[in-house]
Formats: sequence, structure tokens, C-alpha cells
Amino acid sequence: MSEYVVDDRVMPRFQVNRDVMVDPEVFAKERDAIFEHSWLYIGHETELKKNDFKTRTVAGRPLIFARDAKNDIRVWINSCPHRGAMLCRERDGNARFMTCFYHGWSFSISGDMVSMPGDDSYGADFARPDLAAPARVDSYRGFVFVSFDPEIVDLKTYLAGATEYLDLVCDQSATQMQVLEGTHEYSIKANWKLLVENSFDGYHAVSTHQRYFEMVLAARGSLDPSALADSRAVDLGNGHAVVAGAPATEGLFGRPLSESGAAERDRRFGDFRARYGDGWVDRMQGNRNLVIFPNLVVIDLVMGVVIRKIDPVTPDYMEVTAWELAPPEEGEELRRQRLDNFLTFWGPGGLASPDDVEALESCQVGYGGRKELGWSDISRGMNKTAASTSDELQMRTWWRRWNELITGEVLPPEEQSALGEMFTAGRRPADASAAAVTR
Repeated sequence: MSEYVVDDRVMPRFQVNRDVMVDPEVFAKERDAIFEHSWLYIGHETELKKNDFKTRTVAGRPLIFARDAKNDIRVWINSCPHRGAMLCRERDGNARFMTCFYHGWSFSISGDMVSMPGDDSYGADFARPDLAAPARVDSYRGFVFVSFDPEIVDLKTYLAGATEYLDLVCDQSATQMQVLEGTHEYSIKANWKLLVENSFDGYHAVSTHQRYFEMVLAARGSLDPSALADSRAVDLGNGHAVVAGAPATEGLFGRPLSESGAAERDRRFGDFRARYGDGWVDRMQGNRNLVIFPNLVVIDLVMGVVIRKIDPVTPDYMEVTAWELAPPEEGEELRRQRLDNFLTFWGPGGLASPDDVEALESCQVGYGGRKELGWSDISRGMNKTAASTSDELQMRTWWRRWNELITGEVLPPEEQSALGEMFTAGRRPADASAAAVTR
């Protein structure tokens, strides 16, 4: 039996030991058992044009995320093979070559060595080193992942049921969804797993974000919480999970669109219905909070798609990076209202994100009393055959995978016997346009 997780199906009750949020030894185990053996998000293909690069940190490693002169996506370890200095010290740029400022070794953006000053001081048979890369790099629908485990399963197998929910996001463009310029960056003095939980926790919404819902109520005149009756939490396999709502939930979140913005949105989704059919588009018009194990969050809510990358730094400190994903073909007015809703809710200075930061940091302080109160409860909805978005099946799904990788204990998934017609009938048609599913 795990020392970290209690999964009692008889009571039923699910608990997590609060030591996992503070213990440096657990944090070290996570680095080795989870981040060394998972597919980890680094960026989106649309962030890069030819010879562009961006510097990112993944699993504690400095990386260069680039597109070379042949338009191929490349990922390199951001360290010169000579003495280790960072090759790229800028956040981003456009260059055919990267030269180490320390001793001048130079490499093409394709990773090949170009020159080394005083190379006649090396033997004729000296093997000129190229740049090093993660063991695996792959992408799905523009989302680029790396893994440092050469034996890991292929990306699509790893993503399992999460591909269906990425498709619901990506199919909202007739070409390819695009990451907009600009990045949200902030830090939280709390354990990284708390933000994973919070990212698909529907239970806290009304109590934590009261001022946001007051603003929405003032803008809309009324709110109908009964729309949440068709929402579900779904186990997607491999630790991934989602909470998703029907189209009726659209009216619960964000300020209403203008007449012209709503008309453009309706036209766009009308075109999608001709391509994909009503069932799939009904689901597209709902909302979804998706967590891809261990630390990638994709949220399609409040007229915006958030890509959120969570980076653990210490047991009680994380760094968060977020981007907005949008269809490039939408008009200026709809884009303006999308960004307004996005910033109002998701921005680090918006009406929701600061609430979440405060809640998570409050939890971390509370764990100072873990000797007297040592377990957190994540049991909500265990007595149901169909978990809603305000239940906690999605978190238990994530924790069971975490527990398996950390302790080796395999806990069986919960039965999901009543997903509802929206989730079982609204599937992506097999003959959908191939152009919409290319990587």
C-alpha cells in the first residue's frame, strides 16, 4: 500500500499525504521517475518561422526550440559541447548560426558545427561535436513535445484519449490554430501539483472567483447554473483527464459578444458543421479543461484557449508560462473580444488568476500543520457513476498515475458508465478533411 495515497473504494474515500507537497525527497523522486520518463510540452509549431529560435526550460534543462532553414522543428540542449556555456542567452531571435560567447564555437541552427577558432590545435582526426538533443521530439496537431527517455512509447500512444480533446481545440481553425504573440509568465509560492489540480477543479469556481461572476452577472443580466448539469469529468488514460461542458455552458463564462462578433462566430461554426457534423461541433462549442500528465494544461474557456506549462522549481515554488491559442482567420472584432475575455479572466492581473495564486499559496502555508492534519481529501464524486466538473475524478486520475510512477503501486481506474450522449455520440467523423489533422 502506498504511503502517499489512500484509495478506498468501499467507503469510498481518496486521500493524498500532504508530505508530497513539501518533502524534498519526494520532489527529487518526481524529477527522476516522472519528468525523466514522460512526454513534456516545449512549445507550438506556429511560434516559429524559418530560422527562429526560443529558449525554454523543460525538466530543469535549458533547451533551444527552433525551426531551421528547411522549416524543420529542432530542439537542442542549450549548452556548448566545448565547456558548457549557454549558446543562446536571448529569450528568442532569428539566426542561421549560434555562436558561444565564451570560446567562439559556432553551430548552425540545424545543430551542425560550423567553426571552432584555432581548429588547427586539434588533431586531424578530432571528432567535431554537433549539438545534443533530447532523446525524442515529436508533435501532435502543432503541439511539440520532448522526452528524455529513448524507450518511451510514441507520442500518440502516450497522449491516449487526450488526442480527442486536442482535436476539439485544433479543429476550431480551418487551417491551423496559432499561438498569439506575447506570453504570460508568473510564479507561485506553492507546490506545482496544486496548480495541476486547480487547472481542472470546477468545485472552487464560484467560491474563489466570486468577483468575476459578479462582473459576468452584471454584463449578462442573469446566469443559469443548470447548464452545468451536462458537464463531465473524464479519465483519458495514462494520467490525463478532462472536465468538459456542453454548449449551454458557453453563456456562463465571459462577457457577451457584440452582435457582429456573435454573427462571425456563428458563421464560422456553421462552416464547421458542414465539415464535421453537428455532434462534433456541439462539443467544440462547449468548454474543456484538459490536463496532459504531468504538467501541460490546455483550457478552452471564456472565449480563449490557454496553453499552460507548469515548471516545478522547488517543493514550494513553481514557474508558470501561458500562451493564447486562436484561429488566425478570425476577424478583427472577434479577436478583440476574445483577447478582452482572455485577459479579464486568465491574465496574471485579471479577475481569476490572482485568486488561484492566493488559494494555492494559502494551501502551502497550511501544510505547515501537516503533522496534525496530514491528509488532503479528494473524494468528491466517488459515489457517482458520472462525475461532473465539480467532482474530483479528474484529480484522482492524475494522482493514480503519479502514485504508480513514484511507488510502483497500480490502482485501478474508476468506472465511468454514464458519460452522456454528448460524449459518446459526438465523435470526430473519420472522413473529416485531412488538411485539418496534419501535424
